[in-house]
Amino acid sequence: QQFSVVGDFARAYIIAHEIGHHVQLELGLSEPFETALLEQQPVTGDGGLEVRAELQADCLAGVWAHHAQQRLNWLEPGDIEAALNAAAVFGDDYLQRLRNASVRPETFSHGTSRQRVNWFETGFATGRTEDCDTFAAAN
Repeated sequence: QQFSVVGDFARAYIIAHEIGHHVQLELGLSEPFETALLEQQPVTGDGGLEVRAELQADCLAGVWAHHAQQRLNWLEPGDIEAALNAAAVFGDDYLQRLRNASVRPETFSHGTSRQRVNWFETGFATGRTEDCDTFAAAN
């Protein structure tokens, strides 16, 4: 409620994002991030490995949504928009502006609102985990 995340599918996106982190670990998708953490290397900041891991979890949430829709045909008008809104309100830039702070990309940990939306949309459009390689993507 604090962040105006409304709708069952918006909540499902948030849960799918968190499950995406488990999928990353199980499939070894976030290995660059995990290795950097173990080696105590810096990972934060716009384009950093932590941001890339978070954006990958957004993409994996989109992959889940794609396949859930294929199997269940359950999405209603406005559901995808609600998920995209949820992705946007948890963008680092949005949250910093919400606190009346200046946007400081060097502190980012989850990516911008636009990045989060784009990666969810990528996963939803393709339904392929291979398309979620945020570590190989350009900034």
